[in-house]
Amino acid sequence: MLIALWIILIVCLLWLSLTELPAGWDGHSPLPYLIALTPMLWIAFTALGVAGLCMREWGFAACCAAGLIASLMRKTAYWLNNLKSPNTGEAIARKIAERKAREAQSHIQATQGTPRLDDGRFRVLTLNCRFGRASAGEIVRTVRDEDVAVLALQELTEDLVRQLDAAGLAELLPYRQLGDPQASDNGGFNGVWLRVEPAQSTPTGVAIPAADVPAVTLQVSPMRDITFASAHPKSPQRGCREWSEGIIGLGALAHPQQNLAAPDAPAHETITVILGDLNSSIPHPSFRKLLASGFHDAALDEAKGLHPTYPTWLPWPRIVIDHVIFTDHLHASDVQAVHIDGSDHMALAATLTLQDKHEPVNAAARETWPESLPPLPRKKAREQAQR
Repeated sequence: MLIALWIILIVCLLWLSLTELPAGWDGHSPLPYLIALTPMLWIAFTALGVAGLCMREWGFAACCAAGLIASLMRKTAYWLNNLKSPNTGEAIARKIAERKAREAQSHIQATQGTPRLDDGRFRVLTLNCRFGRASAGEIVRTVRDEDVAVLALQELTEDLVRQLDAAGLAELLPYRQLGDPQASDNGGFNGVWLRVEPAQSTPTGVAIPAADVPAVTLQVSPMRDITFASAHPKSPQRGCREWSEGIIGLGALAHPQQNLAAPDAPAHETITVILGDLNSSIPHPSFRKLLASGFHDAALDEAKGLHPTYPTWLPWPRIVIDHVIFTDHLHASDVQAVHIDGSDHMALAATLTLQDKHEPVNAAARETWPESLPPLPRKKAREQAQR
């Protein structure tokens, strides 16, 4: 009996260790699926630990306890940001003070009026529309009730876009940019809607092996812009390698290209917000690679708990794959998952607030391996040979 329990424990530990692979190495089937389930391994470690205690096998129970703690480390980041910082007590005190200040400010804003895009606070919403089957009327009603200033939708169809127009979305968010529909789209094309007129827009903000990533840019000051993009990397079932490449490839949006026409011009700061079904979460090395490129996850930034979004028909265990991520000079609050009829995903809403200071990268989202370790050695070798 004890030998069988040890074998199960070793298998669970090896399973958990998959989350520590180098970024990109998780792009091989069935690793994305196995890694997505690692947040549930605490159940197995707990059951094994109880069995060890009942059998008075203290060494075995201690190993189970270590596995249990390891399985919960990344998950705790959704409640406590900077858990691994050198001075955790100081980080906790700072976060409590900042949270109280934000709550006081939110109360003032609530009494004076709803947040607006032009006063530095704005509500964003993202939803995977499940092959265009999401209820257009409920999407528009949610946009109105949540006072959404930026809406990102994935798996759109031309028919759903017409339904959204008929339901009055254009009256609430009159400006939009859609991706170009293609035969290779994963479930449909993407789109982003805005309350105010953008300075620039493009159907392809960054090229990834998936549906187009439409992006719009707003100028908030002479030296600062905000770019919003709606993204949907392929799911692993459509190709694990393309799944990983698509997630990592979104990191290019964190570093807009320099103005080559005027290289000596003062640096123009661009804040980037990516909204969408990213088909991954922090246990996946590819997603942590994306965050390490300069992004912050809204749920991790707010640190008020998990906001699982998929699937809607399964209350538990529901997983986190829809995200609002952003670069520096924004802070997230009031992150919520919202049910929309017709979709198999919950919508994800968040309030973003402009700020002057930099946000430290959440320790639980940092890469395990150094930048010098290649994510996909064989492909990189082929590319170098072609050069």
